Amino acid sequence: MLHMKIYDVTVPISEGVPIYEGDPPASVKTEAAMARGDAANVSSLCFGAHTGTHVDAPNHFIEGTRRVEDLEIEKLIGPCRVVEVAGDVKAIERAHLPELTGVKRLLFKTRNSAFWNTPEDGFRTDFTHITPDAAQELADSGIELVGIDYLSVEKFGSTDFATHKILLEKEVVLLEGVDLREVPPGDYELICLPLKYLGSTGDGAPARTILRSI
Repeated sequence: MLHMKIYDVTVPISEGVPIYEGDPPASVKTEAAMARGDAANVSSLCFGAHTGTHVDAPNHFIEGTRRVEDLEIEKLIGPCRVVEVAGDVKAIERAHLPELTGVKRLLFKTRNSAFWNTPEDGFRTDFTHITPDAAQELADSGIELVGIDYLSVEKFGSTDFATHKILLEKEVVLLEGVDLREVPPGDYELICLPLKYLGSTGDGAPARTILRSI
C-alpha cells in the first residue's frame, strides 16, 4: 500500500500568532490546573473569527448572505491544486493563474509562506495578494474555494475590498492563513473544517486544515 502523506497546513492559534491589523487579539489562558490543586485542567480560548488559518463566508463582506454555518461541506473537502508563485511576485495577476479547467479548489503558495518562520515579527503588511482582475478570472471559472498562505487575499490597505467581494459574490469559499512551507506544488485532497458556531454575523471561522497526497 502506498504511503499517503498528510500535511497539516493549520497555523496554530496562540497568544503570539500574527493578527490582521485591527482584529481582536488571541488569548489562550488556563482557568483550572491540576498543578494548582484543581480537579482537572481547563483552558479558555478567546479570538477573532479570522485568526490563524480560517475561512471567510460571503457574509464577511456582503450583508445578508451565507454565513459560516451555511457553507457546504462539499466545497471544503475534495481535490485541491497547490500552485507555487515566484518569490518576486507581490500581486497575483491573471498571468499567474494556472489552467483552471476542472480545478475546484486552488491554494497559492507564495513568498508569504516564509513569514510563518518568524511569527514573532507580528503582522506583515507587505504580503502577496490576489488582484481583483485575477479574482474575476477565478470567479468566472466556477471555482469553489481559493486559498492563500497569509491572512488575507486582499492587498493591505484596500478601501473597496474588490477581491473579496468578487469571489464572495460567487460564493467562493476563501481560505486564508494556510501554512504551505512544507507542501510541494501539486494535486492533493483538501480537508478543511471551520469551527461551527451560531450568533453574531457568521463572517468566518478558524479551520483545522490538512492536505493529503493523492
